[in-house]
Amino acid sequence: MTLPVNKTAVAAAFGRAAAHYDKHAAFQRESGERLLRILGDGQYATVLDAGCGTGYFSRYWQQRGSCVTALDLSDAMLRTAEANQVADHFQQGDIENLPLASESVDLVWSNLAVQWCSQLSRGISELWRVTRPGGRIAFSTLLAGSLHELHHAWRGVDNARHANTFLPVDAVLAACAPFALQWRQSPVTELFADPLSAMQSLKGIGATHLHHGRENRILTRRQLHQLALAWPQQDGAYPLTYQLFCGVITRE
Repeated sequence: MTLPVNKTAVAAAFGRAAAHYDKHAAFQRESGERLLRILGDGQYATVLDAGCGTGYFSRYWQQRGSCVTALDLSDAMLRTAEANQVADHFQQGDIENLPLASESVDLVWSNLAVQWCSQLSRGISELWRVTRPGGRIAFSTLLAGSLHELHHAWRGVDNARHANTFLPVDAVLAACAPFALQWRQSPVTELFADPLSAMQSLKGIGATHLHHGRENRILTRRQLHQLALAWPQQDGAYPLTYQLFCGVITRE
């Protein structure tokens, strides 16, 4: 399935978030920890962190003794990762057109990045191309049904789309169909004090770019009140639920 993704706009959105990304990145860390559990223990001489962000997991692999290449679409994110000294090499690039030689890394690690591919099958094929025989590809992404509370709340305000929708699990599996895949799907819920905090968490990690286009506008007090009334609550808090897909492909 093809999504109309403006890569320049995606890079700009994550670039704007680079300075305060780690403050809001609890879900990204949780996603990575779940992906590690599926990957299991192992040593990898060379690792590509594809969609490295500020480099939290680049540092993890570096500390385990791997030679790490940190790659990101956003130059601002990459500069932040480089300032943090989390990898051995830094490369700006697109997962769907990786600037790496074929069969050049032992592990491709990609935590919550492939959902920004225009064509997921092309992104997965590129990750496969740069992986050596016997190597592995560990990736996580978001599935249809993510952020359902936000979608539900906005329907109480207007008919516009204010959050992305993501591929269904069948489409993700189809993109991985040629390869030996181990995978797991699970919901992950974060709780917030109010709707504004929930939406600021998305902005803080750069995830506010919409596939179909983005309209810049300031929320009014009335809209915030309407969102609060329409948002499904959980024990007095405002939940935001992600449908998380974690997959590990072994290259034969």
